[in-house]
Amino acid sequence: MNLAMSSEYSCPHCGARVDTSPDPGEGLVQEYIEDCPICCHPNRITATYSVTDDSYEIQAYSEQ
Repeated sequence: MNLAMSSEYSCPHCGARVDTSPDPGEGLVQEYIEDCPICCHPNRITATYSVTDDSYEIQAYSEQ
């Protein structure tokens, strides 16, 4: 597993492309809240690790 994971998602509020970095030590499926750096709205992030791609698939949902 790659130790420095970086992925992108589209903010569901403003559409901006946002970088996020799931922590590989937290497991293969993670869920956390992260504020968009552009519009400051909170997003619920779901990160699912893909062994095949050696990366996390990111989905973002509005927290408001």
